[in-house]
Amino acid sequence: MKITFLLTQSLESPSGLGRYWPVAKALQQRGHEVTILALHHDFGALVERRFTREGVRVWYVGQMHVRKVGSDKFYFKPLPLLWVVARATLALLWAALRVPADVYHVGKPQPMNGVAGVIVHWLRRKPLYLDCDDYEAGSNTFAGPWQRHVVAFFEDRLPRFSRGITVNTHFTERRLVALGYPPERIVYVPNGVDRERFAEAAMASPAALEALRGLLGLGGKRVVLYLGSMSLANHAVDLLLEAFVQVQERDPGAVLLLVGGGEDLVALQAQAQALGLDDAVRFVGHVPPEHAPCYYRLAAISIDPVRADEAAAARFPLKIVESWAMGVPVITGDVGERAMLLAQGGGVLVPAGDADALAEAILCALSVEVAVAQNLRTRYSWEQLATMWAAVYAL
Repeated sequence: MKITFLLTQSLESPSGLGRYWPVAKALQQRGHEVTILALHHDFGALVERRFTREGVRVWYVGQMHVRKVGSDKFYFKPLPLLWVVARATLALLWAALRVPADVYHVGKPQPMNGVAGVIVHWLRRKPLYLDCDDYEAGSNTFAGPWQRHVVAFFEDRLPRFSRGITVNTHFTERRLVALGYPPERIVYVPNGVDRERFAEAAMASPAALEALRGLLGLGGKRVVLYLGSMSLANHAVDLLLEAFVQVQERDPGAVLLLVGGGEDLVALQAQAQALGLDDAVRFVGHVPPEHAPCYYRLAAISIDPVRADEAAAARFPLKIVESWAMGVPVITGDVGERAMLLAQGGGVLVPAGDADALAEAILCALSVEVAVAQNLRTRYSWEQLATMWAAVYAL
């Protein structure tokens, strides 16, 4: 089968790196012919816009709706944004018309890939499928209410044009059913781990890890890790900083390692300084995707800080299964899929949004070793999850 993905993000973005790229590779390995048509976070600076990697054809055709450079994230003003969206939509449509496909799979129901997907579906008379891996209208940063309404319109209406829908949380599945979409058209496919990428980190030499530890000033420290976006609209890193004040007071040998970039990085650095955490927190910023897994090997525990809101309920936290892949237990809040994920161990579940409970859990985890069972380390691999994903094409 010839499968074409239409993405509004690059393969270095969280969903591109953690969901669409590994499932595309796994489908290619199963004998399908996979093409990814995507937008890039810094398209103007991109040198190689078309390439084939591990058998998957990748075309970057335009600029994302936001621009990312290093650890910084920039949002376009309304008029320039409309121009970016229009050009990106046409670029995705034109590319889709040029690539032979048996099915089209829209990754995230957004205006650019949504419009392109529906038009090429009508023109080519080929099935359209949709993946909903988030609740963008409830979690994104918007310049105005009109942007939120547009995104909500596509999230609510695009499924009606789709033969089948893949989702990564039961929250999203229930939300779609409540909107009137038949449950038999919805296939649950959780997020997984690209084991090839993490295998390279697992093989990193002790000397290389010690050099990284020394570079970050972690000698003799017990490391608590957050690896993810520094975006407060989606990730409660500010809650983690509040909790770490208590951790630092009671365990001065602990250090918080924050890895990732985003629009709130500077604000979080200012918050850490205001809380008196200068010596207890290391901000690493954005790191290349191939290097990110190595940071788990420095950690005693990793954190998925969340509040009890729809943004957290709609997200299947990649950081949990990726942390497990490296044998590192996780502390997270009880919202969405997280209680199900931790039902067999692998970490500690606390009330979502509770900084005191989060601090107590961190202190406990630093004093008592929490093991990650081997079955948890291997369960969420895309080699297995690709079978679940491919089932949607039989609908």
